[in-house]
Amino acid sequence: MAEMQADITHARVLKIAVPIVLSNATVPILGAVDTGVVGQMGQAAPIGAVGIGAVILATLYFIFGFLRMGTTGLVAQARGAGDWAETGALLMRGLMLAAAAGVTFILLQSLLFWGAFAIAPASAEVETLARDYMQIRIWGAPATIALYAVTGWLIAVEKTRAVFVLQIWMNSLNIGLDLWFVLGLDWGVEGVALATLIAEWSGLALGLWLCREAFAGNQWRDWPRVFDPERIRRMAAVNGDIMVRSVLLTGSFTTFMFIGADFGDVTLAANQVLLQFVEITAFALDGFAFSAEALVGAALGAGQRQNLRRAAWISAQWGIAAAIFLAAVFALGGPFLIDLMATAPDVRAEGRSYLGWAAMLPLISVASYMYDGIYIGATWTRDMRVAMLQSVALYVLALLVLVPSLGNHGLWAALMLLNLARAVTLGLRYPRLEATVGA
Repeated sequence: MAEMQADITHARVLKIAVPIVLSNATVPILGAVDTGVVGQMGQAAPIGAVGIGAVILATLYFIFGFLRMGTTGLVAQARGAGDWAETGALLMRGLMLAAAAGVTFILLQSLLFWGAFAIAPASAEVETLARDYMQIRIWGAPATIALYAVTGWLIAVEKTRAVFVLQIWMNSLNIGLDLWFVLGLDWGVEGVALATLIAEWSGLALGLWLCREAFAGNQWRDWPRVFDPERIRRMAAVNGDIMVRSVLLTGSFTTFMFIGADFGDVTLAANQVLLQFVEITAFALDGFAFSAEALVGAALGAGQRQNLRRAAWISAQWGIAAAIFLAAVFALGGPFLIDLMATAPDVRAEGRSYLGWAAMLPLISVASYMYDGIYIGATWTRDMRVAMLQSVALYVLALLVLVPSLGNHGLWAALMLLNLARAVTLGLRYPRLEATVGA
């Protein structure tokens, strides 16, 4: 309990947030190496196969992405309440759910792959290679989904350095095996898939070792606790709400891309370039949102309203600072970044036309990220779901009104409104959340 009573300081927030920001920064590197390695084969089909195969699997696994957020909030609260046994039981439930989901994906792989290509057909050569790729990688489904729970547990107990170590290990091993299997052994697309498969399972092994405190006692195999109906119902409710919220958010960004495609290839390409700025914003602000998850959850579990408020405010201060920095970088260095990502003159010019929106995005979005972290830590996931439904409704209305009159500018304005609405709808509920916690 001594750790729970430790002061919530700027240093403590940064200790949680910085490793997450650094960990997130490594994510795009792996995709670039995968593409670069298969690109050395001198054919277009392998590049397309790895790309589409990775997207299909990521979409399937995303369904269980709620395990990361749900585990963080619930474990942080159990930790704050001094119920260490429940933290181990929560991890065990997450791992069991991941195993069941992963095995289901393996058993249904033929049907899943058929459905994916029915929705997004590719050439015969690309589809054949993509199936070869996915038929290998699908065996990593239990490990990949389990890593959501492992990562959530580590964040909740403020071991984000371990998350960074885990990410570095997996990406480094994956890259090294990519180079060996593809360039050294000439295994092609199958080599890329096998490299990822090995990295996923080794990552889970390392992750479980990093979570060894959860297995130090017998709490992880206290089956009456692990299968307690009331605790399972709460976990299911929290995770279900998060899943609905995440699907709505992802659907909103997908809609953005689909509508942008109607404005022509040049505008679509420019939007894709500028969406990389959105991704960078997410990677940076996630760290401070995660610090809010861990610290707010612990404060709520301990019934400490003052600590909850302080955790939310200090995390938000750093999030705002990061947002201001990013906005300045995008505004001043945006043209250079656009030129770095696109060589076509017309795409570069189009990107500059809409750069202002991307530069404003961090400032407009930061509050929504911080509130997400607060609400996940507090496991007020029902309110998150309702707020997202309201925000998406406003987004759809904005699309209907603004896009016909303003074109792509209207599309970006609608995206800004979505993030602003997310912040407002959650912000209006925050006083009630704080009031439920003991003084």
